[in-house]
Amino acid sequence: MKNRMKQLIFIAAISFFMTSCHDDLDQNPIDPDSFTEQDVFANATEAKSALAKLYASLALTGQSGPAGQPDISGIDEGFSQYTRMLFNLNELTTDHAVVGWGDPGLPDLHGLYWSAGNDFTGAMYARLAQEVSFTNAFIQNASQLPDEEAQTFIAEARFLRAFAYYNLIDFYANVPLVTEITTDLPSQSSRTELFDFVESELLDIQDLLLDSNEYGRVDKVAAWALLSKLYLNAEVWTGTPRYTDCVTYSENVLNSSYVINTTDANGNGSAYDELFLADNDTNGAQNEFIFTLNFDGIYSQTYGGSTFIVHGATGGSMDPTSLGINGGWGGYRTTKALVEKFETSEIDLPALNSSLGGTLSDWGLVGDLNNWGDPNEDGNPDEDADIEMYEISTNQYALYIELADGFFKFRFNEDWGVNYGDNDADGILEAGGANIEVTAGTYLVTFDLDNLTYELTEVIAEGDKRAMFYTDGQTLEIESIPQFTQGYAVTKFKNIDSNGNQGSDGSGDFVDTDLPIIRLAEIYLNYAEANLRGGGGSIATAVDKINELRMRAYGGPSGNISSGDLTLDFVLDERSRELYWEGQRRTDLIRYNYFTTNGYLWPFKGNQLNGTSVNSFRNIFPIPTNTIATNPNLIQNEGY
Repeated sequence: MKNRMKQLIFIAAISFFMTSCHDDLDQNPIDPDSFTEQDVFANATEAKSALAKLYASLALTGQSGPAGQPDISGIDEGFSQYTRMLFNLNELTTDHAVVGWGDPGLPDLHGLYWSAGNDFTGAMYARLAQEVSFTNAFIQNASQLPDEEAQTFIAEARFLRAFAYYNLIDFYANVPLVTEITTDLPSQSSRTELFDFVESELLDIQDLLLDSNEYGRVDKVAAWALLSKLYLNAEVWTGTPRYTDCVTYSENVLNSSYVINTTDANGNGSAYDELFLADNDTNGAQNEFIFTLNFDGIYSQTYGGSTFIVHGATGGSMDPTSLGINGGWGGYRTTKALVEKFETSEIDLPALNSSLGGTLSDWGLVGDLNNWGDPNEDGNPDEDADIEMYEISTNQYALYIELADGFFKFRFNEDWGVNYGDNDADGILEAGGANIEVTAGTYLVTFDLDNLTYELTEVIAEGDKRAMFYTDGQTLEIESIPQFTQGYAVTKFKNIDSNGNQGSDGSGDFVDTDLPIIRLAEIYLNYAEANLRGGGGSIATAVDKINELRMRAYGGPSGNISSGDLTLDFVLDERSRELYWEGQRRTDLIRYNYFTTNGYLWPFKGNQLNGTSVNSFRNIFPIPTNTIATNPNLIQNEGY
């Protein structure tokens, strides 16, 4: 199903339908070989290719693969892709990301000092307006078809139009509401009027959409899920809370056939990372995806989408081949504010040593240890004493221990006459050998007296496996944003499948990984937040759903919470842990009144190292300057 849809998207991307949504809508092309609008809407089968273009216009950028004939002029074609701009507007503007590139207007986003002429806010406006135009043209033309299937196509087009307006409400607040092809300059609509339109459209089409659909196309659950998102933000967007409605439509989704992915297809101890692998259309993740944009390294090439997010987040000492790509672009990292939201459990050394099942011996470790031995058992550690190892079988010794930066050796009965070190740092011991160097950490140390060998195995604290960061050579603190090595890199998205194979593009240029726009986990979190905000429902259900996500994150119940732990701020942090880099964060922070205020600061918020508040008008973006200039009916948003 995925390949079929992607092939349709490819065909649609080069069809005449792309250029048929402008003032010359009723004209035929001069080239007699062109695929005309009359051909596209000859029947429902042909119209399906045009429908694919509605989806493709959110995934791709033009008529000629990754670059060459862009849909939108005035900005680099790769920059103009929807999910790439969604990331820049909704993640880069928050605590989730910084970027080292200096493209004009891009650093402004994280610094929260953009202007009305910002290329990126302008390109998103153009992309969404184009999607509205395409959907209007499709609805008008497909309405002439008698086929019942065409009515389903129209319902999908109406969903995509409502989705475009959902984004326009969020980003720009007051924009024109246009539902048919026209050459007249449109008038501006209020945020409430736009909200009412999106709500009415979704309510109207919920029973016109299929109960289930091809992968990559929306069904009625998608309408419920978008209503859940719409109602969750209603108080911010209209001044009227609709949390009860959010709970209602979230429950509809919760009771649907979609399920949280629990299939650990690659066997790494977590079923979360499968959501962001190259085979996420087949590895189990697809059962969680309610609305997704499909990408393929062969059929749907773009410098946006998952190609952007994998390449753009790779740099420093990272190995691009481990991520299924041929090189990194060295741009995006995260701030410590996101990193510190993830919890790790404490390592219980006594319990681990007890699990070895041996008895304390006269062989021990001596050196730069964090905790020295106490041979006299008087409570006063002796810095020249050994930390005794456990004999787990004849002449085999082991110990879980926290070591400091420095050196250690193996010694018998605290007697320097019988000690072993490692002259060549090769794991082979020599009597009286050189000190063994070690970096700070918690280790399982094993010692084989028969073969005079040893091993150090670092013990990593079990915790939230959703934290997918690359730290080697990266600093947690950021003092200078342009340097890629400052800030942890994010490895959440990869172009490898569950078996470790690279995506379909053997060159490593373009990425296969599909991007979930709405997935079931988000609706779980919507339900919990709406419940806490007085929308009704069940606190027990909210806790159960949060724990379902955390069971997957921790690989067991160790991260589970109780109802007493479930607060609004906890839900916001859980949204950060679950949905980071998925295009949600700015909207969430605005809903909590944290985006522009000093209620929550993060590094370089307001272009200050430690963060500062900014003017509240930045809760929405400006209507592009050129749009204002060409349409006297429009009034610029306050502050711009």
